Amino acid sequence: MSDVRGFPAYAAQHRSTRGRSWWARSWVQAMEDTSLDNDQLKRGRRYANSGQVGTITISPGRIAATVYSPEDTYESVVRVDELSADDWRRFQAEVAARVGHIAALLDGEMPHDLVEAAADAGVTLLPGIGDLDPSCTCDAWELPCQHAAALCYQVAWLLDADPFVLLLLRGRTREALLDELQLSATRPTEAGISVADVLATTPAELPDVPVLPAKVGLDELAVTGIEPPDGFGPAVLQLLVLDAARRARAILNALLHGTREPQPLDEWQDTIRLAADFPELTTPLTEATGRDLALGIQAWRYGGAPGLDVLEHTWTPDPAELNRARTELLATDDELAITTALNQLTISADTQLRLDRHGRWHPYRLVDDTWIPAGTPSKDPLVIEW
Repeated sequence: MSDVRGFPAYAAQHRSTRGRSWWARSWVQAMEDTSLDNDQLKRGRRYANSGQVGTITISPGRIAATVYSPEDTYESVVRVDELSADDWRRFQAEVAARVGHIAALLDGEMPHDLVEAAADAGVTLLPGIGDLDPSCTCDAWELPCQHAAALCYQVAWLLDADPFVLLLLRGRTREALLDELQLSATRPTEAGISVADVLATTPAELPDVPVLPAKVGLDELAVTGIEPPDGFGPAVLQLLVLDAARRARAILNALLHGTREPQPLDEWQDTIRLAADFPELTTPLTEATGRDLALGIQAWRYGGAPGLDVLEHTWTPDPAELNRARTELLATDDELAITTALNQLTISADTQLRLDRHGRWHPYRLVDDTWIPAGTPSKDPLVIEW
């Protein structure tokens, strides 16, 4: 089976060179953090978007393409260390121990937290600063030069379409990895049970439901002197029970299938979440808290807890992250007036981007002297959906 893949050249287009997927953005981050020359990156983005990169060939540890420029034609190569046989053995053993991961991979999906599984096995799956080794036949001394940078940016697009390209770079074709995982799924573990056995096992019967306390009638509740808050009648309580059941199911799925567990929330965050999920609760929650929930609800619907955080708080991120976003915005229009303050980029007078603690940019508009959440956040400030 061939371990070399060729990808046809991209036509000229206007597209974010940072990619849309988590894998692509992490790849670009590694390349840009390694670079010492923003001008080369800026030219590389233009080369990528103008269709000047030819067919891309990817094989274990190597990416190559011909890059066409007005003055000449250059051969650009980017090398990445392959994982050793021992690295792959430990990686596969860690994946095989996680039923949710092996099931996802066998279905042709690559979960984001696969990187964490690799790290637990002592394996670095995504390249970091200094892990990419670019070279080019041009005479530029910068690493990467504009031609190699253009190649890297287009690899991000390939990762958007197929994140298994990353595994090929690290030394395994998609088919080879899945074949190995299928074999490992049938091998018994030290406990004598294989992953396939676990997936095929019929769950044991649940224990009998314990005897529950009797319902307390309203007349009995009145005797105790305890009354629910205003607005929290039977209909509202039904919604709260429904919400509790949903979160319990999410926690159970996390325990059984390795999915992401619901994020712990403080009382205010949970109030906003409930109001955003159940509009019927907005009025009683507003009365109970004595606070206006409207902006918080809007921020939550766009960006969840991180969206609420950037609405209400500022923080001090790495200045390089702000400078990178500012440079990308200026590359699209060098006449933009951009000011920087803490985690906020203010563009002209009525537009703002706020960086959350997970690396996503949240768009805001100034309306009647109030900054209003205005769209879905993105890792790329150039592809914000307003």
